[in-house]
Amino acid sequence: MVASSKVISTARVNVFSPGAALDMTFDCLAAGRSFVLFTLNLDHIAKLRRDAEFRRCYETADLVSADGWPVVWLYRRNGFEIERTTGADMVAPMCDRAAAEGLAVYFVGPMPDVQARALGVLMGRCPDLQIAGAEAPIISLPDHGQADGVAARIRESGARLCFIALGAPKQEILAEALRARCPGVGFVCVGAALDFIAGASRRAPQWIQKAGLEWAWRLLSDPRNLFARYVECAYVFALLATRRQYLDAEPSRGAGTPPGRQPRR
Repeated sequence: MVASSKVISTARVNVFSPGAALDMTFDCLAAGRSFVLFTLNLDHIAKLRRDAEFRRCYETADLVSADGWPVVWLYRRNGFEIERTTGADMVAPMCDRAAAEGLAVYFVGPMPDVQARALGVLMGRCPDLQIAGAEAPIISLPDHGQADGVAARIRESGARLCFIALGAPKQEILAEALRARCPGVGFVCVGAALDFIAGASRRAPQWIQKAGLEWAWRLLSDPRNLFARYVECAYVFALLATRRQYLDAEPSRGAGTPPGRQPRR
């Protein structure tokens, strides 16, 4: 098992707000750069402790935001001005911006029926959105042949921005593989975002999200599948809460210079 200090050193946050996520994404696209955007939460940190491939992807990630109130709280306690920035909150504004700039988008995952409903909702709210392609493949990673096939279809589609909704660590591993195969395309990992948009899963009400209790909402909604995961997340949180020096927010590879450590007002 990797020490907690090593885990955090491979997952530095450099996207400090939803607005920054939007601007940094489209700055990269305007520059013709391939990139990946990950959203760090406690479940990811727990998986980083035991998954070497997942750690490698985070070590080379271009953009990483803080997803989940425990992660946001830890950064704020260490003096960073930071806002929660989730995959679920990025899809709609990024689609709006892509439509406004005439950039085509691509979707990978989740299940075909959920994906179809979600894309219908997105097209309904943004008729000018150009969806260059969508697929819901059964991905078994690492499988370079599968990544090659997905990459070829994305390149042929002409899409510039791809949303991957397969869950961690599969989506991050696939995004990292696709970045090297698709010049000029950005890959945003959004987890259950399309499930929420399609209505296949119900997200916590806004007041619960603002209170930092979305984790409790999810646990109560699916205790059988989530209890063990949340026990591990609680353990990871306890480790981080007692080791302030292991939490950092330095730039990831190729991401440019983010806002520095700033005292909270």
